[in-house]
Amino acid sequence: MRVICQYGSRTSLFVKLLFAVIFAVTLAAPRGAWAAESNRFVSAEDTVSLVSKSDAANGTALQLGLLFRLAKGWHIYWKNAGDTGSPPQLALTQPAGSTVGAFAWPAPEWLITNSLGDYVLSGTVLLPATVSLPQTPSAQGVNLSGNAQWLVCSAEICVPQRASFTLHLAEGRAAPSMQAGLFAAARGAEPSPFTSSLSANGVLTITGPGLNPANVRNAHFFPDRPDAIVNAAPQRLHVRSGGFSLALKPLKWSPREPLTGVLEITDKTGDKQALTITPARNGAKPALPLPALLWSAFGALLGGLLLNLMPCVFPVLAIKAMSVAQLTGESRSAIRAQALAYTAGVIVTMLIVGGALEGLRAAGAQLGWGFQLQSPTFVAFMAWLVFVIGLNLVGAFEFTSRFANVGSSLAGRGTLIGSFVTGLVAVAVATPCTAPFMGAAIASALAAPFAFGLGIFLLLGIGLSLPFLLLGFFPELGAWLPRPGKWMEVLRQLLAFPMFATTIWLLWVLARQAGATGVLVALTGMMLLGFAVWLLRFQGLPLRVARLAIAAGTLGLLPLVMPALPDKTASSLSNTIPYSATRLAALRAAGTPVLIDMSAAWCITCLVNERVALDSDEVQAALRARHAVLMSGDWTNRDPAITAYLEAEHRDGVPLYVYYPPGHAAPVILPQLLTRSLVQRVLRDDVG
Repeated sequence: MRVICQYGSRTSLFVKLLFAVIFAVTLAAPRGAWAAESNRFVSAEDTVSLVSKSDAANGTALQLGLLFRLAKGWHIYWKNAGDTGSPPQLALTQPAGSTVGAFAWPAPEWLITNSLGDYVLSGTVLLPATVSLPQTPSAQGVNLSGNAQWLVCSAEICVPQRASFTLHLAEGRAAPSMQAGLFAAARGAEPSPFTSSLSANGVLTITGPGLNPANVRNAHFFPDRPDAIVNAAPQRLHVRSGGFSLALKPLKWSPREPLTGVLEITDKTGDKQALTITPARNGAKPALPLPALLWSAFGALLGGLLLNLMPCVFPVLAIKAMSVAQLTGESRSAIRAQALAYTAGVIVTMLIVGGALEGLRAAGAQLGWGFQLQSPTFVAFMAWLVFVIGLNLVGAFEFTSRFANVGSSLAGRGTLIGSFVTGLVAVAVATPCTAPFMGAAIASALAAPFAFGLGIFLLLGIGLSLPFLLLGFFPELGAWLPRPGKWMEVLRQLLAFPMFATTIWLLWVLARQAGATGVLVALTGMMLLGFAVWLLRFQGLPLRVARLAIAAGTLGLLPLVMPALPDKTASSLSNTIPYSATRLAALRAAGTPVLIDMSAAWCITCLVNERVALDSDEVQAALRARHAVLMSGDWTNRDPAITAYLEAEHRDGVPLYVYYPPGHAAPVILPQLLTRSLVQRVLRDDVG
């Protein structure tokens, strides 16, 4: 016991002498070496404190900073966190009335995790900010108190943290503190000395002296807005003498809006330079290489031709078959005129759809191929139109001698108008589907200059109408058709029933979009149209007025067809979960294989694929054997999350099928027409 006490006494004396030396050295040290740091928040993930650039306060403006010392493998988020996370925040509580300016952010790092793109900061990070005090500090100095909150993450987990900090600064002549070097090193982005511009489809072009392949090894643009671009998409770099370009993937950015951000340039030595830029808006889209133009044009023509074989076009085959049957025995000029009228209807409607899609996307709308069928109002109108066509085919009404007084010339053009309208309906009903080669062609159309984009849609229309067009210019092909006769009237009436089947399908789509109320409104409109058709058999001015009033009243019902609240759990597939970017990221992080099914109720190809392949016992058994998750995205109504996923995969419509193998292997994009054996083979041959 005596030894222990003696040792403790000697230790106490040593500690006292040590503190005395430290105190004397501190008094003798220059004021600039004094620390200006608050209490520290310490965790296994990081150490955080509030620091000052100066050791004293002699004015109403101070340079403070939130200092992070992050453990290896952990990060915080930039001011634009990207797809996940949130940036740090700081608020002062004392002195009352103090305000904290915006952080001077350093350039972030680009982090890709499970197909999500984030902008993060790691290592030792100082976030400087200017603090405005309500008045000049008193002789006792100033006590600064504040609350901070932030999110610190690793590859597997995120931890929300918060802390309160208190920092005392004496009053007097300010000198650099021990932390002043951190402020000098924490350089934020500088204004760019280069000229920058941004095209309508997201190509960022930087020009200026000294920019060439020898000193620009890499570059990345970090937007200030989190939803401006697809954050996970690679930014393809093309460097030339005098400048370079970065291909961005726009998300919710509109060409009419400025897109500010930070451009980080890495030279050949690895040094990085961060520059703030506000690119000038360049309305012209960049020219595509000639091979890409030719391939897109060929794909559009072939895709339009193959569109005739897609299930979505089946509903209008009845109209086309009737038109072909009526050509039997006609003169060569009459057949050619009919074919040209039908082709004109297809092309004009295709150009209207393509032009509207190009224009609305340029204005910032998130739209894709078949976008009009995402409107329940349009679906209801199409149901009425197809229903009336069916009534006409079944013989419920005819445009007969009552229109003879209009003149023989107009009567001669009546069938041409009918062929034109047939082409219009063909495009309107065919747009829910895409055929092979169409996806790349439409993507090129939306990425290319406006005139070329319309050219792509023109070729799509030519391809769709090509079979009928060939029949018009080579009428000898009609020799394969039977002679006219009473069978034509029977065929006409029989072909009314595919129209009624199409009406039922459209009403089912409407039920998915607008619920029972939308279907009730649509059925009411169909009843009114049927009543108006019945009135056509009676003559007289009052009845004509009544028919017009009924038609106007029916159209007046369209605004009542409103989208219902989406049902995220609804799916026609067995054992599936609704699509969620967060859920997909979690499953991929866990190494779980996932099969993505992006579809819509108005896409007949999607429904056929689900029934024939995805919902079959064989495919369901293969999914269970691989412990794979089937995840479905319903694009029946507009959904920004699904639109973003489609755009990230460079698609502008459904169906889209993507298989993520176990582990972190590259995803596999499946064809748009599925078979059971194909899906089973993809599941069996995955890598993991």
